[in-house]
Amino acid sequence: MTAISDVLRVPGRYLLTGQRQAVHTFGMDGPISQHHTVRQSYDAVAEEYLERFRNELAGKPLDRALLACCAEEAEDGAPVADLGCGPGQVAAWLAGRGVASVGIDLSPAMIAAGRKDYPQVEFRQGDFLGLPATDGEFAAAVAFYSIIHLQPAELGRAFGEIHRVLRPGAPFLVAFHIGSEVRHLAQWLGHEVDVDFRFFEPSDIAEAMERAGFRVEMRLERLSYPQEVQTRRAYLLARRQP
Repeated sequence: MTAISDVLRVPGRYLLTGQRQAVHTFGMDGPISQHHTVRQSYDAVAEEYLERFRNELAGKPLDRALLACCAEEAEDGAPVADLGCGPGQVAAWLAGRGVASVGIDLSPAMIAAGRKDYPQVEFRQGDFLGLPATDGEFAAAVAFYSIIHLQPAELGRAFGEIHRVLRPGAPFLVAFHIGSEVRHLAQWLGHEVDVDFRFFEPSDIAEAMERAGFRVEMRLERLSYPQEVQTRRAYLLARRQP
């Protein structure tokens, strides 16, 4: 089993560090990601994932503050979407503060684990490129370290889908690792997997969001918390334009 000190954990997603892992750089026109391998990889590790990280937000005060900001701006009683939710720890945190939360993830095993552990959250299986939601359904959306499985060429379509499912003026909060690397993981939590993880530059993400109809209102960067592997992390808070 992969040691916790060897894994970069972020809400909803992981990166493996170390020289054994191949690092690649992709251009903006890279091939479309193999979503089925991502789904199979997360299916394989779902139970171990949940057990290790269900209380992760307890040690991340900045993340909690930004989530609280999104929740406060959402319309009373309207649902908030947690996109790429994994087993739903972020959606459950929001639900614990009185927010109607909907977790959406590609992996059916992650969704099953979340439904078992967090019955207060509504879960749906779905893809960033075709979200299972109606137009304007959500009053806010968050995507914590879940865009990292998208090819750069897929970002526009993904952000367009998020724009579609948000109400006009709704906030959208996205978090990711800063850089241009692509890291591949073949072993994870005792299972064989086949999944890539991408870092992005904040300016590229902001440009893609604005092209999709968002106005970026806040950009924030931080270094890792003491318990995290050292990377720079970015948070962008945007608002859906009419």
